Amino acid sequence: MKLPGKLSLVFVFLTLPYVFSSIADSNHCHWAAWGQEIREFGSRGQDGQNGQLGNNGKNSDSLTIFSDGSPLNLNLAGQSGTDGDSGASGKDSNCKDQPKEPNRNLQGANGGSGGNGGDGGNGGDGGALTIYTSNPANLRQVFVNAAGGKGGQPGAGGNGGKGCGCNQVYWTVPTCTGKPGDANYSCTTREFRCQNGLDGKSGTSGRVGKDGRPGKLTLINLDQPLTSDQPSAAVTMAALKDRGFVLSKNKWETRTGAIALFAPGSVIDDQYLALVERMERSFILIWNAPQPFEKFANKPVTLSLEETGDIKAVLPNDLWLEATTQKRNNVTEMVVYNAVYNRDVVQLKSTGISGNGNNLKLELVDQASQSNLIGSKFRIKYRVSQSDDASYRATDFMTKYEGEVPPELVTFEGNRFILAIGKLPIDPDYLRSGTGVEIEVTATRTFAGYSKEQKVTERGVIRGIRQ
Repeated sequence: MKLPGKLSLVFVFLTLPYVFSSIADSNHCHWAAWGQEIREFGSRGQDGQNGQLGNNGKNSDSLTIFSDGSPLNLNLAGQSGTDGDSGASGKDSNCKDQPKEPNRNLQGANGGSGGNGGDGGNGGDGGALTIYTSNPANLRQVFVNAAGGKGGQPGAGGNGGKGCGCNQVYWTVPTCTGKPGDANYSCTTREFRCQNGLDGKSGTSGRVGKDGRPGKLTLINLDQPLTSDQPSAAVTMAALKDRGFVLSKNKWETRTGAIALFAPGSVIDDQYLALVERMERSFILIWNAPQPFEKFANKPVTLSLEETGDIKAVLPNDLWLEATTQKRNNVTEMVVYNAVYNRDVVQLKSTGISGNGNNLKLELVDQASQSNLIGSKFRIKYRVSQSDDASYRATDFMTKYEGEVPPELVTFEGNRFILAIGKLPIDPDYLRSGTGVEIEVTATRTFAGYSKEQKVTERGVIRGIRQ
């Protein structure tokens, strides 16, 4: 027996580990270890199409009836969803004969993946049922099927197609370099292999459609149609004075036990809505004020019906009313005794100072002529300056008194207020003729619980006569 040459032994020793590792590895990743060009034979199979989705079932129509105890059979069931279609199977690869002893590694084409199954359609909802009846026991004569529709079944995933297989897994190709007889002449053998194509993946099944929801009951213990809520409104004072306004609110309660109210075998959501009470309350305006109503007729009043059954009235921000409210049965009356616009509350204007010493006075006039209705309090800041141009330079003034003007030092005549400044505890040296003064008056005006401030400033020189 002739032993192999040294070069052949080296080749066998080097290739055995590769051969064993290639056989043990069935994944495609082992191709990288070959270090050879890879050629695919055959053509890949086409993927299967996904199955169509099932159609959703239609919701049932809602229904409103009056029940007087007569037998009724009501079908308000939602429509069932349709089934999803199955996914199509992937196509097998188109396999040609494996090439004969090519000088490269081979890979068979993969099979096509199966299509995914379509989802089942959702079931439609059962119809809502509204029943008017003066006696809930009448519902025992009503059979109702308000079940939700069933969800459709899912389609199955398609099967994967077959990949191309190899007829010959391993082969060798001899390779020589140099010329026979030359010192550098040598021969070796290269090994190649063929990898089967993968079968296509199977598609996933679709999802089951959702069942529809059962219909809900609304029970109204009345024998006539229920009108809509109107728990709030903005209404002009003219409308409130002439005819008043009615607010309403329907009070509801969520209860359980709807199934037990109907004939045996009925299907409906067991939770239902029941009318507990319908509140209706009226609001009217009674004008007993001396002011002409026409000045205020178009002002809106915002009304809201509270849970307690009381009506809350919100007046415009620019309107002050002296009024009382009283309830008589389901009617709220607002009686108005006086009314002013708040812009008319702050119409005071200084007409100047007069006198000197303890006879120094400041006069204010109410240009809106509302002071017979409005309470007035005054606070002053009395400042003086010895500069000749004190009436023009505010920085020259120094505060010599700040505080309230007692009511006994305020005289009200017609629309005029006269403040006895000289009677306040001010040093007489600062009340002399020729003294430059700045008097800042803060008037607090109040009416029927409302309050607003106005500042009036008078600057001048004490002369002993009105400036």
